[in-house]
Amino acid sequence: MNDCYILIIDPDEDFLSDAQKAVIAMGHAASCTRMLAEGIKIATKNKPDVIIVNAKMADGRSVEILSEFLEVPSSPEVIVISDSSDPDEAELAIRSGAWDYIEKPRTSKAISLPVLRALEYRAKRPHKEKRLGLSRETFDAVAGNSSLMKACLEVVTLASESDANVLITGETGTGKELFAWAIHKNSARSSNQFVVVDCAALPPTLVESTLFGYEKGAFTGADRPHKGLIKRADSGTLFLDEVGELPLSIQKSFLRVLQEKKFRPVGGEQEVRSDFRLIAATNRNLDQLAGRRLFRKDLLFRLRAFGIDLPLLCERPEDIPEIAEQHMKRLCQIYKTGEKHFSHDFFTALARYNWPGNVRELVNALERAISAAREEPIVFPKHLPTYIRIQVARSTVREESNCNVVHGSNFESRTTFPTLKETRDTAVSRVEQKYLKDLIASVGGDLGEARRVSGLSRSRLYGLLNKYGIKTNPIS
Repeated sequence: MNDCYILIIDPDEDFLSDAQKAVIAMGHAASCTRMLAEGIKIATKNKPDVIIVNAKMADGRSVEILSEFLEVPSSPEVIVISDSSDPDEAELAIRSGAWDYIEKPRTSKAISLPVLRALEYRAKRPHKEKRLGLSRETFDAVAGNSSLMKACLEVVTLASESDANVLITGETGTGKELFAWAIHKNSARSSNQFVVVDCAALPPTLVESTLFGYEKGAFTGADRPHKGLIKRADSGTLFLDEVGELPLSIQKSFLRVLQEKKFRPVGGEQEVRSDFRLIAATNRNLDQLAGRRLFRKDLLFRLRAFGIDLPLLCERPEDIPEIAEQHMKRLCQIYKTGEKHFSHDFFTALARYNWPGNVRELVNALERAISAAREEPIVFPKHLPTYIRIQVARSTVREESNCNVVHGSNFESRTTFPTLKETRDTAVSRVEQKYLKDLIASVGGDLGEARRVSGLSRSRLYGLLNKYGIKTNPIS
């Protein structure tokens, strides 16, 4: 671990100087800067092994641009330090890919321990390209090159190399089943069955017999033995979709199956073995359900040896063009329409919509666009579903209205005419800021209610409030 390079970014000159000396005393090279923008330039050029960066800098919040540090050629470990620990900021940092989030050490020498741990981890981890040794069909199915998606795919890689249980969380339409399938297809069990169980669709009276199977005569109508889904997954993968809907009455029995890999079919006397790998998914907060005794804590602990939290589509807008291109090719083949292309303003329209239904809604919109375009070779915004076009049009009108207020009638007299991007960014920022202030006022500062009303995720709402310096109570 000798001769490593550490970059330290902090607004405090005294801390920078002392921290640099501490790192050099460890036998490593170090450089410092007081500005985020300069830190990115240094990182890109000098390829640090570890970056220590303050959460709040004079020229921005590091947690909001963490991906830029993670994308530099050396793929550094990023340690975010905070002058005042904030649980929500910590969550955002970890979700964005930080190696760790810690309270700023009282002495610069105390920074040595987290640096040492990060370097030990870095020395033992495989190279990034080797870690992402996923099959080509995985990348064909899971589109996206954003830092959020790369972080998820790295967990897929780790989970695929293990036989431990996996819990995938994310809102409806984010692709939970697709990620479960990707883990299975890249695992040692890929040649065996991938058995899907939709827990939300299981009738309460049939859950036990569906999962465990039954023997002939176990109940009225059981005229022959039936192999349950758990047994069908023997040597393969069992995927419990919407596991939060699994009845409490079954959770205890299923916990025993996880522990011992054996169970007794309904009406049976002999236990049956099944060597399956479990992947579960949910759009519910299982910790909250467990706190209300609606989900067993011991089962929850068993489920999430590995955890993958899938981001909303609106949190990774840079992935939308790639997702659209990929699914458009597939849909054109299915409907035998011939190759189609997108107009430039089609992607502009996609970027202006919030996609509350996530990737699933985007795919449905593309399917509608293909049907509407029929034999036309180019797909335009007019081919999108009407409700999407209406929302895009309304947002465009609001932006133009705000631009007129900002610039008035003096556009032609300006010596430097603004670019479209500058005008759009100014308008969007103004609209977002006003919306957030009105939102917080309307819910009386209750940020839990604000998330429900706005449809924003916890991290997204937190990021926007900090972006515009809107002060409020901590997010519930």
